[in-house]
Amino acid sequence: MTRRLLTLTLLTLCLAAAEAQPRLQADEKRLWAGELLWKQPRALSFPFTNDGDSALVIRDVRPSCGCVSVDYPRTPILPGKTGLITATYDAALLGSFYKELAVFTNASDRPTWLAFEGRVVVEPSDADYETSFPVDLGSIRISTNIIEFDDVNKGDRPVAELRVLNLKKDDFTPQLMHLPQYLTATYLPEVIQGGRVGRVLLTLDSEKLMTEGLNQASIYMARYEGDKVSQDNEIVFAAVLLPSFKDLTAEELERAPVIAVADEQGQLESLSLAVDRTKPAKKKAQVSRTVNVENLGETELEISAVQVFNRAVSVSLADRKIAPHSKTKLKVSVDLGELGKTKSRPRLLIISNDPRKAKLLVDINIED
Repeated sequence: MTRRLLTLTLLTLCLAAAEAQPRLQADEKRLWAGELLWKQPRALSFPFTNDGDSALVIRDVRPSCGCVSVDYPRTPILPGKTGLITATYDAALLGSFYKELAVFTNASDRPTWLAFEGRVVVEPSDADYETSFPVDLGSIRISTNIIEFDDVNKGDRPVAELRVLNLKKDDFTPQLMHLPQYLTATYLPEVIQGGRVGRVLLTLDSEKLMTEGLNQASIYMARYEGDKVSQDNEIVFAAVLLPSFKDLTAEELERAPVIAVADEQGQLESLSLAVDRTKPAKKKAQVSRTVNVENLGETELEISAVQVFNRAVSVSLADRKIAPHSKTKLKVSVDLGELGKTKSRPRLLIISNDPRKAKLLVDINIED
C-alpha cells in the first residue's frame, strides 16, 4: 500500500512538472522601422511577456545578418514578468531591408521568429522628423512627453496638441491611458496610417481642478493593444490654477502685497545651487540653499501653496504669513540622486495673494 501511494505521488509530481511550461509572448513580432539615415545605426526593441507557468530562459538570439547586433535578458524571466529583446541594425547599405531574429528558448525546440523592416536613405522624406518628434516610443514617436499649462483661471478650457508619428507599416490607433477627470483627449484621425502623422488634442476643464496651484498627473501613450504603463511611455502633465482677484477694489489693488524671492544681491528669477566636486561623492548627495521671501507691499502677504514640479526638490518655508516690508526664510534642497529620474524640470511654485504675481515660478539650476 505504501509503495503504491509513493508511486502515485511521484507520477502526480511528474505530470505537474510536465504541464508547467514557459511561453514567450511578443507584443509585436514584426516592426516597421521606417526610414533610417545611411550609416546611422538604429535600435529596435521587441517587448515580450512570459505567459507560461514556469521560468523562461532565452538561450540565444541569432540575427539573419551580421549587420544586426542583439541584446536580450541573460537571466530567467519568471511567469508573468516582461523582458526586452533589442536588435540594432547598422544601416550600412542603402535601400529597403528585411531582417529576422531566431529566438531560442527553453519553451520549445523550435525558435520564435521576430522581424523588422524599413528603408535606409541618404535624406529622409521628412528630414527633420527626429527633431519634430524627439520622444522615441519604438514603433511610434511623439512631439513631447511634457505638457504644461502654466496660467489657468477658473473657467478656462485650454487645449494642448500632441503630435504622433507612426513609423510602422501597419495602422496605429493612438490611445492615452490614465487620463484624469479634468482632461479629455480627441484623436485626429482615430487611426494613423503607416508613415503618417496624427494629432491628439488634450482639453483641460479647469472647473474640475480641485486645488489652487500645481495639479500634476502622469498619463501614458499605449504603443500597442494591451500595453502597460511605465516610465518609457509616460507623459507628464501639469496645470497651475491661479486664484481669482476679480472682486478686489482699486484701493485694495494699490495696497496689495508684493512678493519677491531675494538674496543679498537682490531679487532672483532662478535659484542656482552649487555642488562641491572637491568632496567625495555620497550615495545620498544633497545640495541646499536658503533665500528670503519678501513682502514689498502694504498689506499682509499670505502664501497658500509652496510646491515643486520634480520629486528631487524639497522646500521648507519658515512662515506662510509675512507682514508688510518683512521677510522669511525659504530653504530649497535637491537630492542629486533623484534629479534625473523624472521628466519634469526642477522648478519651485509659490501661490500667494499678490494679485500681480499670484503664481511665482522659480527655476532651479545645479552648478559645479
